[in-house]
Amino acid sequence: MKLYETTNLISNWIKKYAETNSLNNLIVGVSGGIDSALTSTLCAKTGLKTIIVSMPIHQKKTEINNVQIHYKWLVEKHQNVQLEIIELTNSFENFKSSIPTKFHSELSLANTRARLRMTTLYQIAGSNNGLVVGTGNKIEDFGIGFFTKYGDGGVDISPIADLTKSEVKELAQFCGISEDILNTPPTDGLWLDGRTDEDQIGASYEELEWAMNYTGNQNLTARQKIVFDIYQKRNKQNKHKMKPIPICNIPDDLRN
Repeated sequence: MKLYETTNLISNWIKKYAETNSLNNLIVGVSGGIDSALTSTLCAKTGLKTIIVSMPIHQKKTEINNVQIHYKWLVEKHQNVQLEIIELTNSFENFKSSIPTKFHSELSLANTRARLRMTTLYQIAGSNNGLVVGTGNKIEDFGIGFFTKYGDGGVDISPIADLTKSEVKELAQFCGISEDILNTPPTDGLWLDGRTDEDQIGASYEELEWAMNYTGNQNLTARQKIVFDIYQKRNKQNKHKMKPIPICNIPDDLRN
């Protein structure tokens, strides 16, 4: 990958989109992970005001510390960056207590966290003539659908969605993002037990990149068969996230 050219390409693409739509603020939710760190850095490079937003909900200290490390580094290089920390733990708990327990499930409550964050980002964007910038990578957004529908999947633009996880890391290293962030195991931060993405998926991003590119022209090891099955299963299960909402089209003869 041509790192300098790719960095400029993405930053210029973000800036052009914002300016074409008469928007002058970029809103990025930051988790302390590599995807949001790279996205916020590319946004800052546009020169447009970039508001990075940390939204803790029972968050691990490591994740919160990584946000502070990233912000300190980012603001030293870009004076157009602003950090907002909005504690959402009480909002989440109040929502949870207002819903009858018969409608509770571990997964639905985890997704509620992501949807509360999405709502918060759009509140900020709506009051600041802003654009909500997504942080999903190619494997998550188009491979296995590893995101919350109308949560972290609810964004205006997705500047790094054509980058695999290894490409994200390569570009993040080029940009100078903290080693603490680069070496933090990827996690969606939605679970009380702090499980990583690999814990949830059952495969690493490197393995999933292989599966996404597998053409069927080689004999597979036992592990590769497991990984490919995981990839295919999640890809099939999550198609509804990766495709437009189905519409029931009404035939003309029913309209007349």
